[in-house]
Amino acid sequence: MTSQNRDKKEDVIIEIRAGTGGDEAGLFTADLFRMYSKYAQSQNWQLKVLESHPTSINGLKEVIFELRGENAFQQMQYEGGVHRVQRIPTTEKKGRIHTSTVSVAVFKKPHFTETQIKPEHLKIETFCASGPGGQYTNKRETAVRATHKPTGITANCQTAKSQAQNKENAIALLEARLLQKQRQEEMRKQTDKRRAQIKGAKRAEKIRTYNFPQNRLTDHRIKKSWHDLERIMDGNLRTMLKKLTQGLQKDK
Repeated sequence: MTSQNRDKKEDVIIEIRAGTGGDEAGLFTADLFRMYSKYAQSQNWQLKVLESHPTSINGLKEVIFELRGENAFQQMQYEGGVHRVQRIPTTEKKGRIHTSTVSVAVFKKPHFTETQIKPEHLKIETFCASGPGGQYTNKRETAVRATHKPTGITANCQTAKSQAQNKENAIALLEARLLQKQRQEEMRKQTDKRRAQIKGAKRAEKIRTYNFPQNRLTDHRIKKSWHDLERIMDGNLRTMLKKLTQGLQKDK
């Protein structure tokens, strides 16, 4: 397989977590997951949920999923960072605009030859999966936690019904996190300019604002806004992602 064809088939693992803002942050986590899911469907990508923790009001505390398909990583690689939302929550009785944040992390799924965790470095633990408020609790130990002993990096998975599938998902996520750590360490050893790029990619960095009252999405990295927020949240990301990729690669 040529390097060009290999790049096209690089898959991606995405983590979305609720940040500040309480219930509203959880609701927006679910909205972002829906947005990415709809875009994945439009691109004919396969989506596989590795881990998910719902809230009591149809939000998500956290969701981790894998996208498989042509150019999946290439298109999604710059989505990592803090996404800020400004809107009136459904629970707000006085019509006040609230600001909440959600963090997104993006990992390239490693090829088999890139990680290969040594068996003696891998610790597998099992525990009982459970739903929100104890509902739908699985009494069998189907949930799996995989730990890389040398680094302490862990990955939990419990969405699948079988322990074997959760183990496979947990190890895949663990490998992606290890590969990300390795690549960051390699970049830190290089020039000051590249170290600055790593700093700009940290999840604590606010990258985007979704302003619902003004129907506006702004990406702060390329200082560009779009005024069709409703369509974007419905999965129409192609134009935005293309402009974002062009702008960031031009800066580099």
